[in-house]
Amino acid sequence: MSTPARLLGADDPSALDLAAASIRAGLLVAVPTETVYGLACALTGAAVERLVAAKGRDLGKGITLLVDDLADAARLIVTTPAAARLAGRFWPGPLSMVVPLQAGVDLPRAVTGGTRAVGLRVPDHPFTRRLARALGPLPLTSANRSGAPDSLDAAEVQASVGRAVDLIVDGGRSPGGVPSTVVALDADGSWRVLRAGPITDAAIARALA
Repeated sequence: MSTPARLLGADDPSALDLAAASIRAGLLVAVPTETVYGLACALTGAAVERLVAAKGRDLGKGITLLVDDLADAARLIVTTPAAARLAGRFWPGPLSMVVPLQAGVDLPRAVTGGTRAVGLRVPDHPFTRRLARALGPLPLTSANRSGAPDSLDAAEVQASVGRAVDLIVDGGRSPGGVPSTVVALDADGSWRVLRAGPITDAAIARALA
């Protein structure tokens, strides 16, 4: 897009409907979370390609899907006991779990990073969780150009990627300030942290003990 994104407060009565309509139309919407601001799009190949282009993102990294709860992704993933434990302990919150896909499920390559697994998270922000409930699973990645600092408020989103998105939902300053912890869970019960974040390795180990 050649003009700055439209800005709307998260408490505006029309914000949720407008954000949902924009995403359904294939557009990009920036939303607040408890960690950093994110860019959301529809779970279609064309929308995800637009998201990747807006960020200048490496296709091999994968994109997390926001869900309302673990059951919201049941048609896509193999729900392991470890995933259920971590979801019960840390969701909603700043934990992204990379879990195996069910056989036969086909998602855009940019979402899976070319693997047979996908990242999932339940955001601890009322607006964005409602959006995930309405549209999820919902691709979401941080609202900044790849390699640039994370965006912690609407002004930083506008400065970083504002001309690539249709709408920015302003929920104030993100309190967390760092992206979610990312942990990969394998079908055999093994796990590893792919990105350090607010939830420590020790806390994950305790939850899985």
